[in-house]
Amino acid sequence: MYQKVTTLTEFILAEERKFKHATGSFTLLLTHIENAAKIIASHIKKSGLVDILGQTGKTNVYKEEVMKLDIFSNQLLVDIISSTGHVGALASEELEKPIVVDKRGKYNVFFDPLDGSSNIDVNISVGTIFSVYHNHSKLLQRGRKQVASGYIIYGTSVMLVYTYGNGVNGFTLDPAIGSFILSHPNIKIPEEKKIYSINEGNFEYYPPTVKKYLNAIKHEEKPYKARYVGSMVADIHRTILKGGIFLYPEDSKQPFGKERLMFEANPLSFIIEQAGGIALSNGKPILDMVPESIEQKVPVAMGSKLEIEKYLRLTKD
Repeated sequence: MYQKVTTLTEFILAEERKFKHATGSFTLLLTHIENAAKIIASHIKKSGLVDILGQTGKTNVYKEEVMKLDIFSNQLLVDIISSTGHVGALASEELEKPIVVDKRGKYNVFFDPLDGSSNIDVNISVGTIFSVYHNHSKLLQRGRKQVASGYIIYGTSVMLVYTYGNGVNGFTLDPAIGSFILSHPNIKIPEEKKIYSINEGNFEYYPPTVKKYLNAIKHEEKPYKARYVGSMVADIHRTILKGGIFLYPEDSKQPFGKERLMFEANPLSFIIEQAGGIALSNGKPILDMVPESIEQKVPVAMGSKLEIEKYLRLTKD
């Protein structure tokens, strides 16, 4: 029996028609990101068969070991997004400084080409994160100014999840036809789910308030379930679909937090908020933060409204 399906391209075009002055530039940009995602997904599936696994021996601007697939994904995204003709500047977690493509370009794009890439060797989900802003005189803008943000998760299936400020929609890649199909329309985070995600290996380094919270939820009548992957895209994807809370607080080793404001925290916070959740850094909305530098890192607490409110109550000093 025939069943109508909606592809990502059809969905974007339908949404574009709702805006009187739309020019098609955003549709073209997202289509190029979609094409890059398909290529990256293909290479990840072959990663055990070809010599693109492992480390390059180099470190990125954050002093982290760079993986070969990171380099490949980064260059691919730079080339494909630059070719749209609508981009002013590009900034990547793997680049030392932003690339000016065309000062007259309509958009600036920030991206993490392969979040969680150290997990590739053990077949754990990784992802690409992207964030789109209008091209203004200032490259660094508050997350609230984002035109759109999204991520692609490369797991048992490949999914593209994005928002342009009117809800969150998820598309799953159908390998038979090579298209992303609308599979998760209007995603909303389940409100009350006793799931928490945090790197408990850092417990001894966390502030007393965070330790207090973790001890409290473990000793409830029905204790919380711990779910932590170590790939932020995977942890946030699960949180959005299953509910609960994701935490990466500051600690004595990383007093300013670990997640990058422009490449991870802002784009994922935009999605969290659009799905009905809350995303905070030090108790304040991440999207309202004024970025100080492109390398800025921040502590994060993201999840459903009820779980974040509970976290704030239990960590109140």
